[in-house]
Amino acid sequence: MNYHNGYGPIDRFCAKHPRFGIPNLMKILVFAQIAVWLASVLGSAVGVSWLGYLTFVPYRIVYQGQLWRLVTWLVVPNSSNPFYLLLGCYFYYWIASMLERQWGTAKFNLFYLSGAVLSVVLGLILGLSQRIVYPMSLSYYLNLSIFLVLSVMFGEATVLLFFVVPVKMKWMAIVDVVLILVDSVKLFRAGIWSAALVPLASIINFFIFTWPHWSAKLGRTRYRHDPKVVNFKKVQKQAQKVRQEAQNQGYTRKCAVCGVTDAMEPDMEFRYCSKCSGYHCYCINHINNHIHIQE
Repeated sequence: MNYHNGYGPIDRFCAKHPRFGIPNLMKILVFAQIAVWLASVLGSAVGVSWLGYLTFVPYRIVYQGQLWRLVTWLVVPNSSNPFYLLLGCYFYYWIASMLERQWGTAKFNLFYLSGAVLSVVLGLILGLSQRIVYPMSLSYYLNLSIFLVLSVMFGEATVLLFFVVPVKMKWMAIVDVVLILVDSVKLFRAGIWSAALVPLASIINFFIFTWPHWSAKLGRTRYRHDPKVVNFKKVQKQAQKVRQEAQNQGYTRKCAVCGVTDAMEPDMEFRYCSKCSGYHCYCINHINNHIHIQE
């Protein structure tokens, strides 16, 4: 099978490696978060606090060799409140399952892995300057990017906010983006600029994987503003006029440069130029050697 026609590099990779990744990856992560939360609660009951050893701390990773933090931040609970933790885990599992069904396991895993790697790289670069500790922000923005992708794919779909209020996905996504911007502004004003830039990793990853959507939108915009599309009826009438004149004079095609016709040279090849305005034919000698006509 040829994977090059109509596929981007990400889709080609996933088509060639359909077994890439872990099925139901988000289910594993949310259960791991719940398990870590339970273990931290039990640890706190006996006076042992070890959850801080799992968070993303660039200074400790680079200068103290605590490399496990490069991965364990993915299973740090998003909330210490059990209700909000379970609600968040359910929501993330629901949206991740929906996206995995739509994209397939390989592409979803690649999306999540790419977002995690970008988050780690950006977090290390920014966090070292101010010794920032990221308790949950990295995984929060990474998981939120899943919802943003779904809002692009199914913007008109309705979800029940808090299982009660029906809201379209696109409006929820806009609210989430506004909240991220508000948080970033607050962090900037507080002087913690490195933490304010953390969402960039997930946003960049979001645009990488949804670029075909934005590219198609830009393509449709250019198509609508193309003069040949806007003046289609005019060009069609011009083509009919040219064909009628040609038939009256006993030929079908005539070169707009040298005037040779298919009646004069039956073996001559003729082409129409897409860069010229209107409907203009050229012989094989002048199709690539003429001044484009602009009306």
